[in-house]
Amino acid sequence: MVQRFVRWVLAPLARLIFRPTVSGTHRIPRRGPVLLAANHRAAVDTALLAIVTPRPVAFLGKAEYFTGSGLRRRLSARFLTALGYIPVDRDHAKAGLAALDAARRVLDRGGVFAIYPEGTRSRDGRLHRGHTGVASLALATGATVVPVALVGTHRVQPVGARLPRLAPVQIRFGRPLDFSRYEGLEGSAAIRRAVTDEVMDAIVSMSGQEYVDRYHPLPGRDAA
Repeated sequence: MVQRFVRWVLAPLARLIFRPTVSGTHRIPRRGPVLLAANHRAAVDTALLAIVTPRPVAFLGKAEYFTGSGLRRRLSARFLTALGYIPVDRDHAKAGLAALDAARRVLDRGGVFAIYPEGTRSRDGRLHRGHTGVASLALATGATVVPVALVGTHRVQPVGARLPRLAPVQIRFGRPLDFSRYEGLEGSAAIRRAVTDEVMDAIVSMSGQEYVDRYHPLPGRDAA
């Protein structure tokens, strides 16, 4: 019931309010595993991707958002689940592996999973070097990778803003990337790096961002 409400009532309402300019949705395969690889400028990115993508999309969410016994917590957990969030304990020592496992289960079922290869929101507006998890998933599952550029979302919800505001937004779905030529080579770090760099090249060509060939520092940490 909650999923139907989100998809058929809330999503059209959000599109009506924010009026995002969307292009390239026809490039998303109608069937089979699809990996949406997007830049990340604002907290609102995930919600916008969910409402404009023609197929249900799964995302990773912090496990603490799904815990708690109060009514508010339970309703929040149901709402996030309806949006496609999958709880992952990011503070766990093996959080990275757990995240990849959760994503792979979605793709193995033939679903759509969205990932931000930078690993975190860009605080300086530039597109940073991608982590190779996107390549690992694509090579292990055979999923089609569709690059996505989110443009203007940082004006909808600037860093530190609790509530979104109205601002022009563009969401561009790029040409699907097929990495079947690397089948069986997911164990090669060089291949994973090459695949990730190709994905990032596609994103930057659509987003118009400046590219920085180093990882974005995670909050509270130095750059890797």
